[in-house]
Amino acid sequence: MWWSKAPALWHQTDLSLNPQTSYEQIRLKNIRKVYGRCMWYRLRLLKPQPNIIPTVKKIVLLAGWALFLFLVYKVSKTDREYQEYNPYEVLNLDPGATVAEIKKQYRLLSLKYHPDKGGDEVMFMRIAKAYAALTDEESRKNWEEFGNPDGPQATSFGIALPAWIVDQKNSILVLLVYGLAFMVILPVVVGSWWYRSIRYSGDQILIRTTQIYTYFVYKTRNMDMKRLIMVLAGASEFDPQYNKDATSRPTDNILIPQLIREIGSINLKKNEPPLTCPYSLKARVLLLSHLARMKIPETLEEDQQFMLKKCPALLQEMVNVICQLIIMARSREEREFRAPTLASLENCMKLSQMAVQGLQQFKSPLLQLPHIEEDNLRRVSNHKKYKIKTIQDLVSLKEPDRHSLLHFLEDEKYEEVMAVLGSFPYVTMDIKSQVLDDEDSNNITVGSLVTVLVKLTRQTMAEVFEKEQSICAAEEQPAEDGQSDVNKNKTKGGWQQKSKGPKKAAKSKKKKPSKKKPAPVTLPQSKQQKQKQANGVVGSEAAVKEDEEEVSDKGSDSEEEETNRDSQSEKDDGSDRESDREPDEKQNKDDEAEWQELQQSIQRKERALLETKSKITHPVYSLYFPEEKQEWWWLYIADRKEQTLISMPYHVCTLKETEEVELKFPAPGKPGNYQYTVFLRSDSYMGLDQIKPLKLEVHEAKPVPENHPQWDTAVEGDEDQEDSDGFEDSFEEEEEEEEEDD
Repeated sequence: MWWSKAPALWHQTDLSLNPQTSYEQIRLKNIRKVYGRCMWYRLRLLKPQPNIIPTVKKIVLLAGWALFLFLVYKVSKTDREYQEYNPYEVLNLDPGATVAEIKKQYRLLSLKYHPDKGGDEVMFMRIAKAYAALTDEESRKNWEEFGNPDGPQATSFGIALPAWIVDQKNSILVLLVYGLAFMVILPVVVGSWWYRSIRYSGDQILIRTTQIYTYFVYKTRNMDMKRLIMVLAGASEFDPQYNKDATSRPTDNILIPQLIREIGSINLKKNEPPLTCPYSLKARVLLLSHLARMKIPETLEEDQQFMLKKCPALLQEMVNVICQLIIMARSREEREFRAPTLASLENCMKLSQMAVQGLQQFKSPLLQLPHIEEDNLRRVSNHKKYKIKTIQDLVSLKEPDRHSLLHFLEDEKYEEVMAVLGSFPYVTMDIKSQVLDDEDSNNITVGSLVTVLVKLTRQTMAEVFEKEQSICAAEEQPAEDGQSDVNKNKTKGGWQQKSKGPKKAAKSKKKKPSKKKPAPVTLPQSKQQKQKQANGVVGSEAAVKEDEEEVSDKGSDSEEEETNRDSQSEKDDGSDRESDREPDEKQNKDDEAEWQELQQSIQRKERALLETKSKITHPVYSLYFPEEKQEWWWLYIADRKEQTLISMPYHVCTLKETEEVELKFPAPGKPGNYQYTVFLRSDSYMGLDQIKPLKLEVHEAKPVPENHPQWDTAVEGDEDQEDSDGFEDSFEEEEEEEEEDD
C-alpha cells in the first residue's frame, strides 16, 4: 500500500548529524522527503533564520555572573566600617595590661603617629581615644556599657555613591547627565513604545487597516473574489509610510506595469483611495501573479514574499470585521444598516486557501500535489475510466488503478506524490446539540441558548483509507470463497447435477405432509350409536372410562385455570410495580447523565482557562508559500437556504489529534423544524472542507408559572405567632366560661 510506504519515507532520512546541530535542523531533515519541494523549506535551508533569543540569554547570563564576581571582589577588598571597638587592639596590647604598660605604649605610638612629626592624624586620634578609654574612669565606663568611649552612638544609613558624583567639581556634568537621562531619553523611549502599541491591535494588525476593512466591507455588502483581493491589498501593512518593512523601489514603476499587462484583468479606471494607491496596486499585482503561478523578476520576489506572509493574518482580521458587522446589524433594527453576506465571509476563507497554495479560485485541488501541472492534470481529470476531480477521489482509488492513472510519473516522483497525499489531513466531526443550564437539556425551546458541541478528530489520508480498504478486503474474501465453491460445482460432471435435483424434490415432498397434520373427521350421531352397539360391552366400558377421564380432565383444567389466574394477578401486580419503577429509574439515569455532562462542560471550561495550548499543529504542504504555515481551521454554523450565519466562526488553532469546540447561538423565535449546516473550512488546503447537517426541533417555551410552593413568603416565626395568638384566645374563652358558672 502506498500509505504504508509514506511513513517509511520519513524515517529514511540521514540523521548522522553533529552534536552541535540544533533541533530545528534535525526536524527539517526528518520532513525532507515530504516537504522538500515546498518554498518555505528551501528558503529555510538557503537562509537559515538565526534565533537571537538564546544568544541574548547567554550573554545576559554571562554578564550577570561577571557583575556578581566583580561585586564579590570589591566587597572583599573594602574595609569593614562597623566592627567591635577594642582599645587594646588599637594600642597593640594584650587584655589585662597594667597602667604603666598602657602609658608606655601610648607614649611610643603618639610619638610615631603625631601629626607634627609627619604621622597619620586619624591614627593619632584613635590612639588617644583608646588611651582615654583605658585610663579615664568615665570613658572606661562608656566603653564597657555602650562599646564606645564617647557613649551611645546614633545609627546612620547612607547610599554608596562614587566619589566623582559627590565631588563639587563635577556637579554641572552630573546635572546634565541626569537631565538628559530622565528628561529626554526616558520620555522618548516611553512615548515611542506607546505610539507603536496604540497603532496595533491585539493581533498585531494596524488599527488603520482594520478601519479600512470595516469601511469597504460595509460599503460592499456582497464581495466577489476580485473585490476581495482589491480590499485585501489596501492594508496599511504594505504602505511604507506606516510600515518600515514595506519597500518601494524606483524600478517598480517599470516592472509593475509589465505585470499588469501580462495579467490583463486589473481595472485601473476607478479612483478609490487607498485601493488605487501605488503600494496597494503593487500588492494586488503581486498577489494575482502568485495565484496565477507566474514567474516575476527577482527584484520583486522579496516584496512578494513579504506580502504573502501578511495575507493569512490580514484575512483573519477581515473575517473578524465581517462577523462584527453581522452582529451589529442583528442588534440594530434599522434597515439601512445592512449586514455582509455569507458569501463574503466564505470568499475570505477561500482566498486564504488560495494564497497559501498559490492557486486561482476555480483551479483543481490536485494542483496542490507535486509533479502535477496543467498538462498532466488533463490526463487525470479527463481519463475515460477514472474521472478524478478531488483529492478524496484520488485517494479512494486502489493502488493498481492509481498507479495506472499516474503512469506518466516516474517511480521516485510517484512515491513522493503518494507520501504527500498521505500526509494531507482528514478531519471528522461528531455533533451534539443541547441546552445547558436547563432541566431538559435535550428539549430546545424558543429563545433558549443552544450549545452545539463539536468533537473534531484529525487523521491523515493514509490512516483513514488504509482502514477502509482493509475492511473492503475483508468483505471481499467471503465473496471470493463463495465464488470458488460455485466454480468447483460447475467443474463437476452433469450427471452429478441431475442426480441432486430429484433427491431435493423427494426431500421436499416428505417434509410437506409432516408440517400439516390432518384434522380428525367427525361422524354423525346415528353412525356413532351404531358403532357403539356393534362394539357391545367393550364399547360401553370404554365409554365409561372416557367419561371418567373427561371429568378428571375438566377438574384438572379448572384447577389449572385458578392457579393461572392467581399467578396472572401476581404477575400483573409485579408488572405494575416494575412499570412504576421504570420511569423513576429512567429519570434518575437522565439526571445522572445531565449532571455528568454539566461537570464535563465545567471541566472543559476550566481546562481552557488554565491550559494554554500550543498553536503549532502540523505543517502545511504548500509549494509556493514562503513561510511555514500551520494547519488551522474555521468552524461555524450557517443556514444554506436563507444564506445567513447562525454562529460566529471559531478559529481552531490547536487541532493536533482531537479537539472539542462549543458553538453557541440563540434558538429561533418560532417553533418548528430547522435545517442548519455545520461547516469546517481549512485556511490552508483547497478541497478538504467538511460539511455536516444539523437538525433542530424547536418547541414552544413553557409558560411561566404564576404560583409556586417555593414562592410562599410565609415565615416560620409568623406561623408560630399565629399559633400563640390562637392559644391565648382559647384560654381567655375558658376563663370567661368558668366565671359564668360561678
